[in-house]
Amino acid sequence: MDGGVLAALADLLLPRECAGCGVPGAVLCRRCAALLAVPHLAQPRRFPAGFPPTVAAGAYAGPVRPAVNAFKERGRAELARPLGAALALAVAGVLAGLPTRSGPVRLVPVPSGAAALRARGRDHVRELAARAVAELRAAGVPADEVRLLRRSGRAADSAGLSAAQRRANLAGTFVLRDGAPELPDGAVLVVVDDVVTSGATLTEAAAVLAPAAGPAGPPVLAAVVAATPRRPAARAPQHVPPGPRGVC
Repeated sequence: MDGGVLAALADLLLPRECAGCGVPGAVLCRRCAALLAVPHLAQPRRFPAGFPPTVAAGAYAGPVRPAVNAFKERGRAELARPLGAALALAVAGVLAGLPTRSGPVRLVPVPSGAAALRARGRDHVRELAARAVAELRAAGVPADEVRLLRRSGRAADSAGLSAAQRRANLAGTFVLRDGAPELPDGAVLVVVDDVVTSGATLTEAAAVLAPAAGPAGPPVLAAVVAATPRRPAARAPQHVPPGPRGVC
């Protein structure tokens, strides 16, 4: 039976609603999907030293936030398709910044911790990477996923930590996997994740991957589905000198 027919039957039995805004219909309506088609450089408020060039497909705000969380925490695995397509767009965006690209592209998913994997029962970042690879290949980009990183030790909960504290918390968390496949000459490594906030995770991952890329290879890049918007710095109130007496 055709996949479209199966999807239509599933909609009749289990009506869908947009994970972003709740409108009945597609898992991600066109309006919300359009918010993940705005690739831009991620700009943490305080760039960690070594933060890799990173492109996000959209802002982690508005309807994008519940959509990503529905996929990540609530088991809505069907969102892998639209979110993976958004990740592919971000990968294409960060690759566009390279002056030349002679080698193939290798997406390196940020590995989840053991506790998170047990709680979710799946590796959501790898699901996104697999979908992004399919999208990139369809567009003619020689891409593949490669698991080069693994967790080492246990990082504390990063909620409430500053950017510097997050980086210190993650130091030594990632290491290169034993027996990882050899990379083709000139391969471009792109670390992929769902969301970037402070940039600490991507920075630590890129630092560990740098030796694998080699001194003569292209820099380690990064791409994410969404980035936390950079809040503008608070502006000091301007002093307005008093006017002449009797003048309002």
